[in-house]
Amino acid sequence: MSNTVFCRKYHQELEALPFPPLPGKQGQEIQATVSKKAWDEWQALQTRLINEKHLNMLDPDSRAYLMTQMERFFDNQETDQAEGYVPPSQA
Repeated sequence: MSNTVFCRKYHQELEALPFPPLPGKQGQEIQATVSKKAWDEWQALQTRLINEKHLNMLDPDSRAYLMTQMERFFDNQETDQAEGYVPPSQA
């Protein structure tokens, strides 16, 4: 059986991340408060934002922008979206 965590995004017990997704204290906090489901959804949004907004991950401002968006996503606040993104149909 896998470990669970009380997910701050979904407010329920869900499967936990197997290891901290980021180095240091921030990664440990995410592992302790964010579910694998929420992290996977964030990764998809992050990828769209990086691609659509042509973010350079070597640029500290781009990294700070993504960290802000990540916190907003996990706290169920409004986040930026990739312009023109059309989600796959649920057919």
